[in-house]
Amino acid sequence: MLDMDEVAAEFWQGVEEFNQGQFYACHDTLEAIWMEATEPQRTFYQGILQIAVALYHLSNENARGAMILLGEGINRLRRYLPDYAEVDVVSLISQSAELLATLQQAQPEQIKELAAQVQGNFTEAMEIKLPSIAKVTVS
Repeated sequence: MLDMDEVAAEFWQGVEEFNQGQFYACHDTLEAIWMEATEPQRTFYQGILQIAVALYHLSNENARGAMILLGEGINRLRRYLPDYAEVDVVSLISQSAELLATLQQAQPEQIKELAAQVQGNFTEAMEIKLPSIAKVTVS
């Protein structure tokens, strides 16, 4: 069982930034604590950081970068199933894997639509729907 005192206080700031779609800010916050962390928190922080950076890449229409980092983040978080530090890792991985599958099947012209959805600028007329954007949920 994880002692919550072992989780950096800044982690919760990163979670808030992630859930508000502030993926670059989340990256900065989590990178600062990741670099100083020891295991097992280090890999946990890095997994969430990589998913945040994937969403940042997608918001900039960089589908390749998003797919690579989604895959890496998912793989890093698998060792923390089903939950860790009060985070529902199952849901985060599931939502991230659904997004990864959507990106892998998206046509190049659809990436712009997906990017707009990550940015929160979408309309009902879009041809491809983004799966729910991953959220870091706390139990």
